[in-house]
Amino acid sequence: MNDTQAPGGPADGTKRPDSSRRSERSRRAIYDAALALVAELGYGRTTIEGIAARAGVGKQTIYRWWPSKAAVLMEAFLDLADQAAGGDTGFPDTGFPDTGDLAADLRLVLRATVDEMNNPVYEAPTRALAAEGIVDPELGAQFVEKLLDPSLQLYVRRLRSAEAAGQLRAGIDHRIAVELLVGPLAHRWLLRTLPLTHEYADALVDYALAGLAPRD
Repeated sequence: MNDTQAPGGPADGTKRPDSSRRSERSRRAIYDAALALVAELGYGRTTIEGIAARAGVGKQTIYRWWPSKAAVLMEAFLDLADQAAGGDTGFPDTGFPDTGDLAADLRLVLRATVDEMNNPVYEAPTRALAAEGIVDPELGAQFVEKLLDPSLQLYVRRLRSAEAAGQLRAGIDHRIAVELLVGPLAHRWLLRTLPLTHEYADALVDYALAGLAPRD
């Protein structure tokens, strides 16, 4: 053996473990475990110990990377949202289509939102975190700051573009306009009052734009 190479190195045909790859596998397992448990048990009954057991890691590994259960779940949920956004949506880099046809763009995005809300992979953890955010102000604030508000700002920018093009009435409150679109979706989804469908999303766009259109 070449005395410049340590045992276990390339000279004897073995590979040293890749610690970064192992860490990524563990992190991914923790994400999956956290999301699965919060969907099955709810936020309150989900524990660091349970996440560690489901992920097959020691709880000290979790505490080394995150300060609390809320931090684990929020990061896992943000990773889930990033995976959803990373799909082939056909949207530009801004995350929101701008074809010049505001109604068509809004229908496309709201229909995609309906599909995501109805997808069990996203629905269960979203419901659990949304419900816990109502009674846990700190978690609720993180949910709004890190996930909800960035999404709403995409709508705001698209509406500003439409207003500049004369497609909307000048001087509208863009945040209220966004809430006219997404608020009813959230209400129907959270309370399960009626089915959440593409047809409903299209109707919301029609009703909202009728009230936001330029007036003679």
